[in-house]
Amino acid sequence: ILKLAETSRLTTSLPFQCVLTGLWRNDVGSRMQIDRVNEDGSFSGKYHTAVSLTENSIKPATLIGSQQLSEGGQPTFGFTVNWKSFSESTTVFTGQCYVGENGKEILQTMWLLREKVDPQNNWGATRVGTNIFTRTKGQNVGESLRSDL
Repeated sequence: ILKLAETSRLTTSLPFQCVLTGLWRNDVGSRMQIDRVNEDGSFSGKYHTAVSLTENSIKPATLIGSQQLSEGGQPTFGFTVNWKSFSESTTVFTGQCYVGENGKEILQTMWLLREKVDPQNNWGATRVGTNIFTRTKGQNVGESLRSDL
């Protein structure tokens, strides 16, 4: 049991760099694809949520973000998803990319979701939560890349 706990720890002393680019799935089944990270740290991609309070059909949405460019390989980042394709809400995510001792990358995030409301309902218009993203199969450091999202 101790050995299992040791392999799931997160570390900053590994030679691996945590890379945001690729295909990710979170703990509630939402999926995202982050395209190339530019030299200034900016990136974009697509987000397909698995959960929604709207009765409209869920559609993928564009995400736009920025990554901290620093040495150490465990970058912080943030991105915004505007759900305009099916909802009148916007979500912002912030988090950090880690590589565990087992070489698996994870994104630990916190999010704020703001929905459009009338001024008298402002107090309850923002929700807060957390998600942990893992790479989809075949997308971890040292594994071949394939699109199975």
